[in-house]
Amino acid sequence: MEMSLESFQAICDYHCRGGTTSLLLTTVTAEIKRIISVLARVREYRSQIPLIAGAHVEGPFISPQKVGAQNPEFICEPTPGLTDQLLAYADVIKRVTIAPEINGALPLIKRFASAGINVSGGHSDAWDEEARAAFECGMRSTTHTFNCMSSARRRGVYRVAGLLEFALGETKLNCELIADGHHVSPTLMKMAYHAKGPAGISLVTDAVAGAGLPNGTPFEVGGKKCVVKNGVGLLADESALAGSVASMLDLVRTMVRHVGIPLADAVTMASRNPARQIGLSKKGEIAIGNDADLVVFSPEFEVKQTLVAGEQIYPG
Repeated sequence: MEMSLESFQAICDYHCRGGTTSLLLTTVTAEIKRIISVLARVREYRSQIPLIAGAHVEGPFISPQKVGAQNPEFICEPTPGLTDQLLAYADVIKRVTIAPEINGALPLIKRFASAGINVSGGHSDAWDEEARAAFECGMRSTTHTFNCMSSARRRGVYRVAGLLEFALGETKLNCELIADGHHVSPTLMKMAYHAKGPAGISLVTDAVAGAGLPNGTPFEVGGKKCVVKNGVGLLADESALAGSVASMLDLVRTMVRHVGIPLADAVTMASRNPARQIGLSKKGEIAIGNDADLVVFSPEFEVKQTLVAGEQIYPG
């Protein structure tokens, strides 16, 4: 949200060292005019920083009941006017997070999906039928699955699924997963792997401004004071998670060593799957004609080289 060339470069340099070749700069819940300003800067600077593939707009169309570390002050319902402002940057926005149950969500999902933008359900308290309605309108993924997301609960005397169970059971829906070892336990990650298979999960760092900083370092997310502690981002009062401080290779390591899945599957979740979700058809897979975006890492999961379009970016 600092929206300077220097801040974007700092983000990309950190993730490049951690095994990322392309990423989406992600906005937080804020005033629409500020989000628009970030999108304008992404459009301006992406030609100068090869790692920038676009933007992910995470909020403000989310549920106050599942706000997480986002700032509830700026949560709002979508209107045609707000949607028009965002769709003016449809060339920049590759992914948008929306809570399916909020007023106006379904026509909003249809418009974003029709513009070729990946619509993801998240920060949501949706019931099963609300999640299904969003899917039928074009929602095709979930944001940081298990976190800030409704799950099975009673409605009257009946047990009803939430967004989590809908996502795990719907084969055409991709589940984004923060596999940093803090946001989701190994048992839950293993359950997701068996439910979705290696093609149904996309690993995401969900890294915030504390990434790369020492334990005890303060930082902010959308105006909220946070701190790095024990390898994760927390709200300053330590009452809730506030995003991760992980790199992509950290996630691959966790999936292999702590969840016990094959390395090839973990790499697919970190490369091909997320690339396809946001329409990057020439990334995430080694094949003739594709972008030569490559990461070389050791058996100890240490990044040795990161190449983007055939050029060695790290070590630089």
